[in-house]
Amino acid sequence: MDQAVLISELAPLVAIGTVAIVIGWVAVTWMRIRHGYPLENSWGNAIYPKTDAEAAERIKMLSQENAQLRAEMSAVKDRLETVEKIVTDRGYALDQEIEKLRITTN
Repeated sequence: MDQAVLISELAPLVAIGTVAIVIGWVAVTWMRIRHGYPLENSWGNAIYPKTDAEAAERIKMLSQENAQLRAEMSAVKDRLETVEKIVTDRGYALDQEIEKLRITTN
């Protein structure tokens, strides 16, 4: 009878302990995914993210897009530099002053 009482008293503690361990494992896995750490199987091998052909193709496409955007940004910077030179040039300001005089005299 003593063993039955002992088991009936320990059963809830074992159940609570098991639930706590499972919740802790889920929380740790969620945090690892959220912060970008690779998931590991029981042997310590990474299982996520997998490096397959689709991921390699996506990386290739993103690299090409990045290069294209950098080239476009460079062209925009060059154009902006040209516009800044025109605007800060004394001749441009002189042209604006002449246009103001034409508008006020008409």
